[in-house]
Amino acid sequence: MTRRTPVIASLVVCVVGLAACGSSASPGSGAGTTLPVVTTTLPTPTTSTVPTTTTTSPPTGPSLSLVVEPADRYGSVIQLIQHAAVSLDLTLNRLTDPEVEMLLVAAHHRGVSVQALLDHAGSGGAANLAAYSALQAGGVPVRWAPDSVVFHQSTITADHNVSAVMTGGPALGNTSTRGYVVFDRQPAAVASIESVFTSDWSGAPVRRVQMVAGLVWSPQAKLTLVGLIASAHRSLAVESGQLASVAVVSALRMAGRRGVTVAFTMTADPRAATAVAQLSRAGVRIATYPTGAAPLVIQATAIVADGSTAFVGSQLLTSESLIHDRELGLATTDPAVVGPLALTLAGDFAGATPLGGRAPAGGTTATSG
Repeated sequence: MTRRTPVIASLVVCVVGLAACGSSASPGSGAGTTLPVVTTTLPTPTTSTVPTTTTTSPPTGPSLSLVVEPADRYGSVIQLIQHAAVSLDLTLNRLTDPEVEMLLVAAHHRGVSVQALLDHAGSGGAANLAAYSALQAGGVPVRWAPDSVVFHQSTITADHNVSAVMTGGPALGNTSTRGYVVFDRQPAAVASIESVFTSDWSGAPVRRVQMVAGLVWSPQAKLTLVGLIASAHRSLAVESGQLASVAVVSALRMAGRRGVTVAFTMTADPRAATAVAQLSRAGVRIATYPTGAAPLVIQATAIVADGSTAFVGSQLLTSESLIHDRELGLATTDPAVVGPLALTLAGDFAGATPLGGRAPAGGTTATSG
């Protein structure tokens, strides 16, 4: 498989915090704290066959940087694995890329401590069985994640100092699915991810996680996302693979009714018909891509509020994902993440077909939560 070589240009900036993201409270209660100041690397845009994409290589210093898929074909993640010298800790919802599997086995044989935790509850292990078997045959320590919740989190932490926080795991042949990777070197964030990994690896009961350094964990992410939507004064750009949370739909409706310009992009989904109709009546602009592989499949959740605050993560806009499953995302005011993400969301919306207030036929109501 040919991988695209990423390029980066550096820009150091300071970031103010996002109040909603520091909360360790359960959904529906409490207020957040301020994110710490971080430095970032600004990715260099690149051309692609799908709207507005950005690629980077893994950051080489204290930084936060964004990679937009599918243009990068997970090349930056490949580099992260190839350059690991001490350890690789992986929590993946799905691993279906044989190249990644071979690289993990190769890392293990060159002396890197590799540990892979794969979701089992989501599909009874069927989706990850081939990867599990391949890693096990190659000598890589691999375990199934606890069955008490669906593990939709997708992260790879290398050498205990950089974490790739992904909206989905590397997938063979992905050429049309929108996804994101945030490379995070904030010590507090990496330490939190590693602490959770250690607990999950031991088989300990899944627990609530303190939200530090902008990390947004599920279960308990609903408060943060609803708070981010509620904080918008002028504009909201949103895209997600699913839309079924009553709390999120209500927050988006309220934003539209108070005059915020809301643009929502998704892959057409009859199951979301009722929610789409509710949003349209509230003035939310909705645009969709057809189901299937072309030209773009919206899978990840990303939000930009007022062009200055962003969220990107594995969470879907459903109650199961926000308050039940294990998920991980990141909220930040960092321009190096917010800027490229805002451009990507604008391009995705422009490339989709506007609904013009009309909802797809059929569908169900939003789920509670």
